[in-house]
Amino acid sequence: MTSTVRGSQLARLLGHWHALPGRRRNPDYAALAGAIRGLLADGRLPLGVRLAAERELADALKVSRTTVTAAYRELRESGHLTSRRGAGSWTTLPGGHKVASSGLWTPQDDLDMIDLGCAALAAPPELMPAAAAAAQGLHRYLSGAGYHPTGIIELREAVARGYTERGLPTSPDQIMVTSGTQHALDLVLRLMAPPGAPVLLESPTYPNALAALSARRARIATHGLDTGEGWDADLLLDGLRQTRPRLAYLIPEFQNPTGHLMPAGLRERVVAAAHAAGTDLVIDESFVDLPLDGTEMPPPVACYDRHSRVVSIGGMSKPYWGGLRIGWVRASAPLVQRLAALRVGVDMASPVLDQLVAVQLLELADVIVPQRRRQLAEQRDALVAALRRELPEWGIRVPSGGVTLWAELDGPVSSALSRAAEEVGVRLAPGPRFGVDGTLERFVRLPFTLPASDLEDAVKRLAAVRYDLDRTRRPQWREPAILT
Repeated sequence: MTSTVRGSQLARLLGHWHALPGRRRNPDYAALAGAIRGLLADGRLPLGVRLAAERELADALKVSRTTVTAAYRELRESGHLTSRRGAGSWTTLPGGHKVASSGLWTPQDDLDMIDLGCAALAAPPELMPAAAAAAQGLHRYLSGAGYHPTGIIELREAVARGYTERGLPTSPDQIMVTSGTQHALDLVLRLMAPPGAPVLLESPTYPNALAALSARRARIATHGLDTGEGWDADLLLDGLRQTRPRLAYLIPEFQNPTGHLMPAGLRERVVAAAHAAGTDLVIDESFVDLPLDGTEMPPPVACYDRHSRVVSIGGMSKPYWGGLRIGWVRASAPLVQRLAALRVGVDMASPVLDQLVAVQLLELADVIVPQRRRQLAEQRDALVAALRRELPEWGIRVPSGGVTLWAELDGPVSSALSRAAEEVGVRLAPGPRFGVDGTLERFVRLPFTLPASDLEDAVKRLAAVRYDLDRTRRPQWREPAILT
C-alpha cells in the first residue's frame, strides 16, 4: 500500500520554502517545486509516496491552487513526480539518476560532485590482499551449505577477542555476525521493540536509526545533546525514569553526528537507570575504533551491565570499508540465539567470503586502524582550518574522534544551504535529517572522510553559497523561527 504525505505534513517539511535564493527572480511555483526537489534530494521525502492533493496542499501552505498545480507540473516535467488522473501523484526518481551510497539521488554522470552526505572512508590498501587471502581459505567451508546464522566461528572469535581486549570479557557465543551495523540494529529492533513501543533517542542522532524506528512505528522521545558539552546527565537519566521507554538507542563513542564522547561515570549511571526503568539499551559502537589525538577511551557501556540490559552493535564500515557489509551484535548468549532464530526469516546468514575478509582485516587492525586515525586527524584539521578561514561566523567544536563535525550555522538555513550547495557541486546532509519533525535547521553535519583538498574546495563553495543566500532580497531564513 502506498503511503500518503498529507498537506500539513508536507508544509511542515517545507518550512520557509519562499526563502530560497532568487525568490524575486522566480515565481512562487518554481520556488515550491525546487523546495520539494530539495526534500527528495536530502532524503526527508521518500520516493514512491503519494503527495497531498493540490487543493489540500494549497490550503496548508496558504497559497493559490494555481501555484501548487504549476509546481506539480514542473516536478512532472523534471521527473520527480508521476501522476495518474483520479489516483494522485507519486514521488519518483528522475531519468538518468541513481540512488547514491549516501541514500540520496544523484545524476549518474555527476563526477564533479563533492559528496559530504556520506560519512565513510574509501577502502584501505590492505583490502585487496585481505580479499585474496580470504579466497584462499574459502575451501574450508565449501563442503557445507554455507549458512551460519550467528556467523563463522573465526569471525565471532575475533570480534569477541576485541571486546575482551577493551576490558569486557566476551565469548564467541555472545556474538552474532550481521550484514552491517544497520542490519544489526534492524534485527535487534524486530526482537526488542514491538510496534508502537516507546523508544528514547538522542537528538540529533543517526538518520537511519530514525528510519528503522519509524518503520517499527515506535513512539519516539528524544534527549537533546548540547553542542558544547554533549549529554546532560540529569535530563538523560530523568528521561529514562519518567518515560520508562521499552528501549533506548545511544551512540556513546563519538556520537553521530556531534562527535561527543560519553564519560565513564555517565555510562554507569545510564545502565543503572535503564535497569530501574525496565529499559533495554542498544549501544551503537560504530566509531569506537577511531579516537583521535590520543583520546583515552572509557570502558564499554556493557562493562556496567549486570542484568543483560545492554546490547552492543558495531561493524567494519567506519574503520575499514563501508562496502564490506559486516557488522555484529554483542549480547547475552540466549539473546544471540533468539536473534539468530529471528534472522532465519530475514536473510539466513552473512556471506562466508565477506566474513573471511573481515577476519583478515581484523588481524591487520594494528596496522590499518592507526593509519586511519592519522588520516582522519589530518583531514579533520584541514576542514576545521578551512571553516575558520572561510566561515568564521559558524560555530564549530573540534571532535576528539569519529568522522564527523557538527557545525552550528549563523541562522536556520540548513535546508536552504543544502539545496543551494547542490547547484555548485557540494552535497550536504542538512540538520533536519538528524532530528524529528524538521528541527535542527541551525546545524549541518560535515564529515572529514574525503581528502583535505576536497574538503577545502567544498568549504570555499559553501562560503560563496552562504554569501549568495544573504543577498536574497527577502531573507526570511534569518528570522529565528526554529532554534535548537
